[in-house]
Order: sequence, then structure tokens, then C-alpha cells
Amino acid sequence: MPRSPRIFFRLLWIAGACAATAGPALATNGYFPHGYGMKAKGMAGVSAAMAHDSLGGATNPAGMVFAGSRGDIGFDVFRPKRDAERTGTAPGVNGKVESDRESFFIPEFGYNQMLGSNLSLGVTVYGNGGMNTTYPGGTFDCTAVGGGPGSNMLCGSGTLGVDLMQLIVAPTVAYKVNEQHAVGLALLLGYQQFKAFGLQAFDNAPGFPPFTGAPGSVTNNGYDSATGVGLRLGYQGRITNQITVGAAYAPKMNMSRFDKYKGLFAGNGDFDIPSHYSVGIAFSPTPAWTVALDVGRINYSDVASVSNPSSAQAPLGAGNGPGFGWQDIDVVKLGVAWRASDAWTLRAGYNKGDNPISGADVTFNIIAPGVMKDHYTAGFTYALDKDSEVSAALMVAPRQSVTGPSLFNAVLGAGAGGNETISMKQTSFGLAWGRKF
Repeated sequence: MPRSPRIFFRLLWIAGACAATAGPALATNGYFPHGYGMKAKGMAGVSAAMAHDSLGGATNPAGMVFAGSRGDIGFDVFRPKRDAERTGTAPGVNGKVESDRESFFIPEFGYNQMLGSNLSLGVTVYGNGGMNTTYPGGTFDCTAVGGGPGSNMLCGSGTLGVDLMQLIVAPTVAYKVNEQHAVGLALLLGYQQFKAFGLQAFDNAPGFPPFTGAPGSVTNNGYDSATGVGLRLGYQGRITNQITVGAAYAPKMNMSRFDKYKGLFAGNGDFDIPSHYSVGIAFSPTPAWTVALDVGRINYSDVASVSNPSSAQAPLGAGNGPGFGWQDIDVVKLGVAWRASDAWTLRAGYNKGDNPISGADVTFNIIAPGVMKDHYTAGFTYALDKDSEVSAALMVAPRQSVTGPSLFNAVLGAGAGGNETISMKQTSFGLAWGRKF
């Protein structure tokens, strides 16, 4: 085996280990990232009709056979700033808190090997998404709503928050049906871990209604893990020398249950990865310019623990129990790339996603404020030589907020919880090195 592929296989193990232990973060299109791979991220995440690199297992596996033999390794520094505020109720219950942790390192890795001119085998390692909040405890007095002094914002004790990470290892195969059209398949090997803390008020605590059907399995049980297997199917075709189209689809990935949190998530701890798809077109009016558009959808309604309304009249953990109330979202990504010279390619883009959270579900989403909609991106690639390159991508997402009545109003009486607002803004910056073989 040539030396360069050997190096990348070693880096695969390093990247996989880093990804498995990296701190997760609440991502951008709901809890999914706005893109995968630095080239795509610099163009708002567009990837369905483009063969950027060897990250096709996360986007469109058919593009791997057009990407050629290469390896890519990189990381993002992701900085979400999240806060929550309650107003309109008792003085001790009113207040504002900010999530403590603000920086997360998110690695990614891809390797692709051509077997002849029409077939490729590869592997992509990536973070599918995640949620993380860490609000300080001891800043609220919940005596007026059934709790006690020295509480966190949801009237539990100690630090309040969650930590969810989803990691996918995706072996890929892609085949050219002819010179212009290709199909691809990625096997998605999923691993996720989760913990919740500070949710004692929802664990049938004294002074509060019996929220859960499985007390003791709601909060402060440390990390639990789940695994599952899924697929991603893809097509990419070059219609003319100027126009490329593509499409990719991943059905819902069934994951094993979080047994330690069977009293929190609907379906006795069930937290599957929802189905999602995208279609795209890329247009190159000249060899130096490419404009690309992706339209996609994430079907959060596939997963009861994510989509069930928080007002559901059933115990937490039941199949029809409360969830986060997330709606399905559509995502539009528009990107442009300019090859300024043989060495430099510059990129920019705009990603517009729906906000999955309504005001009716704001309380549950204090720990998962996935409210982002607008994302502005820029990036570049610099060719170090004919076979290696460095790419970078920047993303800025302005502050978004959702306000609604507190869930405590419904369970403890009108006015008991007032109104709550969740807000977030984000930035990320990433670097990647790619090498052709």
C-alpha cells in the first residue's frame, strides 16, 4: 500500500477516537449541522450535486466516485451562546441564565479509494449532531411553585442541562453507471450517548405533580449510550458540462434505547435518528465559477421523543408521553465558489432552515434551544501542491429567540410559571487538510 493511504488509515483511528470523545454541541438545522466537510460548510452546506471531498458518506455517497482517491481530515471549533429567561411570575422564579460551556471541537474524517475508473470504496467519520446545555444551579427560589430555594431554572437542584452526541461511521460504495451518472450507498453505523442533569422537578419530586411513569430514570444517571444501523442512498449526474444534479436519502435510523432515561424520553428511552433527504443542482457558467443549491428536509416527526408536544397528557417515558415538540423542517442552502487562481478557491453561502420549536414547547426546550434559522458562511481552499490542499470555513448565525408560556402554568396554575424565552447565536470556524492519491 502506498505511504499516503497508510497515513490516512492511521488518522482514521485517531479521528474516530477523537470524535467518540469530543464534546457535543447543539447544532444548527435543528440539531443537525449546517454542513459536512469544510468545502461544503464554506458554501452553506451544499453537497447533493457536488463531489467536494471524501465526506460523501455524510452527504451524498454517489459523489465519492467523482471525488477520486483522496483523504480528508479536519475539525471545527463551534461556539454556540445559549440563554433562557423567565418573566411574569414570582420574583424568585423570574430570572435569566446563560449556558456555561461555549466552545466545542468537532472532528471529521474521510477516505476514498478508486478501484478502477467506475467504482470507489470509502469511509466517512462524522458527528451527525448533538445538544449541549449547562445552566448554573442555585440562582432561583422555586418555593412559590412547589420547589425550594437554591434551585436551577427548572426548579431542580444543581446544574441544569443535557449532553447528547451522535457519531456516525459510514463505509461507502459508489458506482458509475456510465461516464456521467453514478449511484452510491453508505452503511451508517451509529453511536450516541446522552446524559441529563438537574431535572429533579420532572422526576416526581415532592411538591410537584407526578410527571414520569418511571421515577429514577429521568435525571442525574450519568451517561447512557445507544447504537443503531442505517443507510444513505445517493445519486449524482452530470447533465451537461455546466450542470450537475444530485439527490440523497437516509431513512430513519432505529437506535437502541437509553435505559437510564426511560422515564424522560417517550417510548421508554427511545431516541432514533430521523429520516432526512436533500436534492440539489450545481451550475458552472464558466470553469472558474460554480453556483449550487440544495433543498432538504429533516423529519423530526419520525421520533416521538423529539416531536411529541410537551403538553401531551401522558407520563414522561410513555409512548405517547411528552417530547420536545419539534416540527419537521425544510432547509435551503445556496452557495457559490470562485476559482480565483490555480492555488486559491473562495466560497460563500447562505443556509436558511425552519425553526422546529414553537412557543408552546419553550419550557422543555430550555435544555435544547435549537431555534436557529439563518446561517452565513465563507471559506477557501489553498492548494499546497498538485496533490494536497488546506480548506477553511466560517459560519455565523445571528441570535434567534422563541417566547411562550411556561409549562408550569398548565400544571401548577395560571401565572405560576409566567413566560419563558430561549435564545441562541452561533459561530464556527474549521480547518481541514486533504490529499489526493
